[in-house]
Amino acid sequence: MSSTLSIIIPTFNEQAFIVETLKALQPLREAGHEVIVVDGNSIDNTRSLAAPLADSVLLTSCGRARQMNIGAQFAHNDILLFLHADTLLPIQADNLIINGLTKTERYWGRFNVRLSGQMPLLRVVERLMNWRSYLTGIATGDQAIFVQRTLYFQIQGFPNIPLMEDIALSRHLKHFGYPLCIKKPVITSSRRWEQRGVIRTVLLMWGLRLAYAVGVNPHFLKKFYN
Repeated sequence: MSSTLSIIIPTFNEQAFIVETLKALQPLREAGHEVIVVDGNSIDNTRSLAAPLADSVLLTSCGRARQMNIGAQFAHNDILLFLHADTLLPIQADNLIINGLTKTERYWGRFNVRLSGQMPLLRVVERLMNWRSYLTGIATGDQAIFVQRTLYFQIQGFPNIPLMEDIALSRHLKHFGYPLCIKKPVITSSRRWEQRGVIRTVLLMWGLRLAYAVGVNPHFLKKFYN
């Protein structure tokens, strides 16, 4: 299977992380994959820092689902990979994705995740995240979701909601099979857990997902999350 990736990165005021993330992607660009940054009207230096390290830097209004959908519209390659601005892909991520999809005959997938911090409790959190995803077939944005382009557009991409867009996308994709779960992890920033407190953040996220599962409007959940 001869495939190439379009790596789509939504950003909003990510100058602290975007350079490190994009520098790590340069070997993939050299291998023929493309990197698209979709900025949600940042007021810091995100766009100027990203410009020399990406194939395209697009500007739109803020909203992660909208930003990722716009990036997909501009993408040229046959596998779309949605990457957070504070997340690093493992080495040879392209081979892991392309070979994995080919061998398993699956259409989408995600990586295991490892949190960047050193607190022992974070090791528990990341294991729970990976186990939950493996058991449920639901992926989160932290896990670098990837999907074949044709299927992505068949299901009309991410629902344009302000929160839980990754959960909603996963639910749609599950109708076409469970995800390929790549064990080699992405490294994602643990800043959210460290700033708010690990246990507090875990309880918040569980509560939000439960509320979404029983039908609470994502617009209300976004206000609560903020």
